[in-house]
Amino acid sequence: MKYNKTTMLKLINEHRELHDELKKLKSEMGLEKNFAVKALYHSAVAEDGPYMKDYQDLERLR
Repeated sequence: MKYNKTTMLKLINEHRELHDELKKLKSEMGLEKNFAVKALYHSAVAEDGPYMKDYQDLERLR
């Protein structure tokens, strides 16, 4: 499974928890939005993360 920024942003918009986590990463770690989104992908989606199935479903719709 490959990282796709557009799909990841859709997933973040659909799940409030991910949106809150993105804001937290940006403020606490001082990350730019693009890097925070990638970090969130690797922690919540990649390698059987809790949102992997939702991400795959969005990828299929593309």
